[in-house]
Amino acid sequence: MTKALKLNTANSSDRPAVLVTGGAGYIGSHSVMALTDHGWPTIVIDDLSTGFQEHIPDGCPLIVGDVGDRALVSRVLREHQCGAVMHFAGSIVVPESITDPLKYYSNNTIKSVALIEACIEAGVDTFVFSSTAAVYGNPDRMPVDETFPLLPINPYGTSKVMTEWVLRDTAAASDLRYAALRYFNVAGADAAGRAGQRGPESTHLIKVACETAVGKRDHLKIFGDDYDTVDGTCVRDFIHVSDLADAHVLALEHLLSERQNLILNCGYGHGFSVRQVIDSLNRIVDQPITTIVDERRQGDPSELVADTGRIRQLIGWHPRRDDLEEILKSALAWEHRLLGANA
Repeated sequence: MTKALKLNTANSSDRPAVLVTGGAGYIGSHSVMALTDHGWPTIVIDDLSTGFQEHIPDGCPLIVGDVGDRALVSRVLREHQCGAVMHFAGSIVVPESITDPLKYYSNNTIKSVALIEACIEAGVDTFVFSSTAAVYGNPDRMPVDETFPLLPINPYGTSKVMTEWVLRDTAAASDLRYAALRYFNVAGADAAGRAGQRGPESTHLIKVACETAVGKRDHLKIFGDDYDTVDGTCVRDFIHVSDLADAHVLALEHLLSERQNLILNCGYGHGFSVRQVIDSLNRIVDQPITTIVDERRQGDPSELVADTGRIRQLIGWHPRRDDLEEILKSALAWEHRLLGANA
């Protein structure tokens, strides 16, 4: 049964304006929609290098610029009287982080420091940060809870750990309160078709699998089939992007009401292997997609599944889309929508 999302229904005039960095991107745009759907005054800053203006709801201001431009961010915070920030801007491709680590430390850590400095200077004391399960590296047991050691095995994960530490230390020395949301594998698209995952260089399994199913790719590569898992392929905890967006709004509300720092896993608490995902998609499309087994990718853990007790208990998050088939169908519908738009 679908559970209602219990979000604060106070008048929007009683709420601080929220600056969303990277709000034209995949997860950022869904979070912007969740904010605006529930009456939060929202402003977006995005350089549009990987984001799309059309994913931003009508009436939501967009400032095209670099989140690392401290003068620009300071002006936006001041002019829009922002009281909170949701920070999504950054680079997210694990294999690229291995070949170009400096890009990741610049985009994900150095620019985050500039943003946090601007927040402190402007008196913005509420900060929701887009982190990742990659901070855990390759844990020796499952599920992973928030107390596990932070042992990232790629620069992407390390860049996120460093930003979490900056937030921790800044909060200890100031009035800043923050939530670091550690995402597991995000997939799917908005049910109304307003946004979804885009970009020619995507490496996310469900995105690539659906592109293959609609003919945008000739095949899907399976990176390694000799892991110590149920069928030899990697196992991941997939979370629907709209459930993740809801978690951001709830985390924001908790920070504003409780003034308590949060570190939260964002997943469903169970995993599916690469082959299980492919098999599910094949059943939906009724025509097997072509797969090719390739070598393991450097920086890929064999299994990552979240312990989600903390997020459910502390902020009352109850996912409404915890169903692999629903995730796949929404992602597939989005790919068909993109094909139609490009026809």
